[in-house]
Amino acid sequence: MRPVAIVGHLARDRIAGGPPRVGGGAWHCTRALRALEREAVVVTKIPPAERPLLDALVRLGIPVCWKPSESMPGFGIEYDGDVRTMVVDSLGDAWTPEEARGWVREALRGIEWVHVAPLGRTDFPAETLEVLARGRRLSLDAQGLVRAPVTGPLAVDADYDPAILDHVSILKLSEEEALTVAGGIDERSLRALGVPEVVVTLGSRGSIVLADGLAEHVSAWPIEADPTGAGDFFAAAYLAARAGGAAPIAAARRATAVAGDLLAGRA
Repeated sequence: MRPVAIVGHLARDRIAGGPPRVGGGAWHCTRALRALEREAVVVTKIPPAERPLLDALVRLGIPVCWKPSESMPGFGIEYDGDVRTMVVDSLGDAWTPEEARGWVREALRGIEWVHVAPLGRTDFPAETLEVLARGRRLSLDAQGLVRAPVTGPLAVDADYDPAILDHVSILKLSEEEALTVAGGIDERSLRALGVPEVVVTLGSRGSIVLADGLAEHVSAWPIEADPTGAGDFFAAAYLAARAGGAAPIAAARRATAVAGDLLAGRA
């Protein structure tokens, strides 16, 4: 089975006014890969003062390669069903092309399938993604396209560098993100993004998968649980399935099941 990798920041999350806890794509994607018992590596950055959050990641049992950073993302999160409201408390350092050519490249040696999990638009510039994509299949979370790099209430717009998508093999979006960057979730709108594979998660309504120019809906089922991390669970499980040889629709069905099991506490 081919190993996969997750690259991105951890985050300091406050859910519904509760105490700070570890979050971010690197955390939630790793939880999914642990549930799958999948060979993988996680590449992240974190301020040394936040070491307890890193220790929580390490305890998941998947190899972690990390370097110190000056800052890390932080968010306040509230839910009303599938609707999420967020406040950005802090931003994380950008991942530079020099890092991608240096210690990150070493961490990813021999890995062909990589999910990049930005938490804001400035996390991964196009130049960095270009380096990461050399010889690899790159999956990208669209949070790195739409989230403006400002603190306060989360600001979402389509003011991203289109060169970012030149280096992406799989683009994972929420419905809101798809409406922002593509103007719709129909086949024509998603195809216009120019990415070979596009997956739009729709919460309890499932997902839409665009592959080979055709879009197909994959159903899901409602789960009464805190939905934090659902999109990351899906993205990591989808990448793992694709790296294992599954076709896009089969990968989405597998990812739906994995995300549901994690949300329901069954994995």
